[in-house]
Amino acid sequence: MSKKNSSVILKNGFKDYTDISKILLNFKKKLNKFKKDSFVVAVSGGPDSLALVALTKACDYENNIKFKYVLINHNIRKNSSSEALAVKKMLKQHEIKLEVLENKIDINKNIQSFARSIRYDLLINYCKKKNIKSILTAHNLEDQVETFFIRLSRGSGLTGLSAMQKVTNLDKNIKLYRPLLDIKKKILIKISKKVFGKYFKDPSNTDTKYLRARIRKLEVPLKKSGINYDQIIKSINNLASSKATLDQYFYNVYKNSVKKSKNKFSIDLKEFRKCNQEIKIRLINESIKHISKKYYNPRSKKVINLITNLKKSSYSKFTLGGCIITKGSDKLLVKKEKS
Repeated sequence: MSKKNSSVILKNGFKDYTDISKILLNFKKKLNKFKKDSFVVAVSGGPDSLALVALTKACDYENNIKFKYVLINHNIRKNSSSEALAVKKMLKQHEIKLEVLENKIDINKNIQSFARSIRYDLLINYCKKKNIKSILTAHNLEDQVETFFIRLSRGSGLTGLSAMQKVTNLDKNIKLYRPLLDIKKKILIKISKKVFGKYFKDPSNTDTKYLRARIRKLEVPLKKSGINYDQIIKSINNLASSKATLDQYFYNVYKNSVKKSKNKFSIDLKEFRKCNQEIKIRLINESIKHISKKYYNPRSKKVINLITNLKKSSYSKFTLGGCIITKGSDKLLVKKEKS
């Protein structure tokens, strides 16, 4: 589609496309609820992120909100740099300035997990430099279901099975917003095609060496068995509602059990032993995340292993999530592991 035609579509708020127009209206309401005047938009070049770019650009024409568009080049694939440049050129044709941030860390194991962690670190640092406190990502309904299955396969509890939240604290002052979690991928593909005429495909999305790609292939056989993603989303939402109730209880326990200092957290072992497994896992996860400054929790299997070992008299210390956990006579100390 020509730049002129796509600009008209964006300026008119997709008025000739009823389904997209409704989504844009709902999207604007979501952004207004955040009450922020600036956002960093995470771009990848895929249909989801390009749809997010289109929706934010449409908002830009009528709302007083500033958007900064950022693409992280992980340098994992040999053609990633040329692809990043192609995305940048394409967006420039639509008067959208894209900044490309280069990852300089070698990623050779736990590739998707490590790349995701680096991505958020780079985005957080960018936000701090630009004094922006909000990041938008294009996670959608299918991403949500896939995340649910990934965590189910790992034996996650209620917190994990609630999947991705609409709002997540990435840093003390920076929040991650996922405004498209209730939108299906097919409509995002439609938006990106209407505005940009094309999108870029990441081959890792179909590479079955990755668990997410294997889970993605389950959608069709699940539908044939009478299980569709809309039903699964209802279950995820119900779990999220239960999690919200548990959260209120957890933070009361956390306040009474955990003492913070600059370099370490201490968990009262007497209070810790009174808790059920789910609360124990969360106490350890929250302490580790605060100390290590990491976005993701450690693998639940490893946390459960730690909790099991705590019962042994021979336990002295355990390394997990970039932290050292040491058991004292009455406290569990969590300190950052020296690099």
